Amino acid sequence: MKKRIAVLPGDGIGPEVTKQAKKILEVIADRFGHEFEYKKGLVGAVAIEKTGDPLPKETLDICLEADAILFGAIGDPKYDNNPKAKVRPEQGLLRLRKELGLYANIRPVKTYDSLVNRSPLKRTHVEGTDLVIYRELAGGIYFGEKGRSDDGKSAYDHCTYTVEEIERISKLAFEAAQSRRKKLTLIDKANVLETSRLWRQTVQVIAQSYPDVEVEYLFVDNAAMQIILRPNQFDVILTENMFGDIISDESSVITGSIGLLPSASIGEKTSLFEPIHGSYPQAAFKDIANPIAAILSMGMMLEHFGLYEEAELINTNIDFMIQKGLVTQDLHSLNFISCSKVGDALSLLLDQNISDVRFENMFEGKLPVI
Repeated sequence: MKKRIAVLPGDGIGPEVTKQAKKILEVIADRFGHEFEYKKGLVGAVAIEKTGDPLPKETLDICLEADAILFGAIGDPKYDNNPKAKVRPEQGLLRLRKELGLYANIRPVKTYDSLVNRSPLKRTHVEGTDLVIYRELAGGIYFGEKGRSDDGKSAYDHCTYTVEEIERISKLAFEAAQSRRKKLTLIDKANVLETSRLWRQTVQVIAQSYPDVEVEYLFVDNAAMQIILRPNQFDVILTENMFGDIISDESSVITGSIGLLPSASIGEKTSLFEPIHGSYPQAAFKDIANPIAAILSMGMMLEHFGLYEEAELINTNIDFMIQKGLVTQDLHSLNFISCSKVGDALSLLLDQNISDVRFENMFEGKLPVI
């Protein structure tokens, strides 16, 4: 298989974790005989510094010509702390979503047995959690008309949805449920919001075409509680843009580290794959960031290409590394390895059979002994 990959490292730890994901992708290419062509682009704060634009035209053109986008992270404190800034890193990502027609954000949330005790929730609550959130990404309040009154004393943000916008992501979510445990939960606020009533009405119609999928409906406030009380009850969660933003971030803490969670944004023209952890500028250039989410995001890209064996091989070896404690400091404060060494160790594992690898002296600064 031959594919063109746009690589957008972005800000903060983005370049470091993206480098490890690309490292693993090259190992996969060598092992399975694929060919990946890479083109790098600027985005976010680093793009503003160099061009004045968080999404330069050159970067957008690279993305439009690519088969997929490997994205790092964007954000910088100097923009976060300046409410009057007219140009912000996040504007680049929002424009990219619009230009590429990215409409479905997919976020898997999975607990690992060896890390359950790191979760802020009780083991009995989170053990066995394996859910995926389908968040509508192109509509709703984030993209509706917004403004302030002439006197500046009131503001508004309009939330608008069409049946078509709801249908296209709902069908993806139902198809995912069919391949998993055949349960779908729609999260809305249909007792208050007209847009939520349209969501519920539309999903009820679509559900008739998927009789093997159990469908339940939860108001967003109840759903937020249920995700904390018993997240392992969920399989596929479907929801609108703002609710999905909040619910997915809430769910991210279940695993014990946000550095474990990947995401995919499916588009009309191409699709984008990124870790959810953000730019984490405090850790930038220290080689301590957790690259697993970026690597798993790349694995979702392989699945998107239909390369399921390759993606499963990555997932299996990451499970093995976590079980063996070959993780960064966010997952183990005493015995840990660096960001780059996670990539190196995983590369070795992907080149060998797991049973042939010994991990002597790993925490003394050496790589595994083969």
